[in-house]
Amino acid sequence: MSSRARLRDKWRLKKWYTVYAPEFFGNVAVGTTPADSPQKLIGRVIETTLYDITGHFDQQHVKLFFQIVRVEGENAYTIFKGHDFARDYLRSLVRRGSSRIDGIFTVETKDGYIVQVYLIALTTTRAKTSQERAIRKIMEQTVYRKAEQLNFEEFIQQAVLGKIASEVYNEAKKIHPLRKVEVFKTELLKAPILEELQLAA
Repeated sequence: MSSRARLRDKWRLKKWYTVYAPEFFGNVAVGTTPADSPQKLIGRVIETTLYDITGHFDQQHVKLFFQIVRVEGENAYTIFKGHDFARDYLRSLVRRGSSRIDGIFTVETKDGYIVQVYLIALTTTRAKTSQERAIRKIMEQTVYRKAEQLNFEEFIQQAVLGKIASEVYNEAKKIHPLRKVEVFKTELLKAPILEELQLAA
């Protein structure tokens, strides 16, 4: 049998599975993926955009990553793995004559999920070093407070949909005039459900 025929047969054996976003993203179907065994889907990461879930055109720069943790029949179910802004969009936010203030924080949510959170604040004019430090401190305090108060799903919703950024903005603009604050990336580092899957494997 030729290698092309073998490849064709291998593909014929594969089934297509519909992948669903987690419940707090509306259980929306975010794509389909092939596998010759449901078990091979576990751990696979699917990329989509917030626009594909909400239908809001101004959210197409927000990339979402979901990891498959369970398969039932031809349906694959996921947990939120992280989000990221498109590089072009992030670059477009930075203006000459202003300051870009970055903050990276690792937090633990109320229900034991560990998340790395990346924020950016953009000023209208150049900020002093002491002002940048004060704004970064506000970022840190806000993110840690939110993680203590919220479970993983609530925290991610507030991070991705802009509530955390809005709270940072309202507090930090008292230090120096701001143009924008964004949580531009999150990354799930530790999740109880992923540890259970590793133990089962």
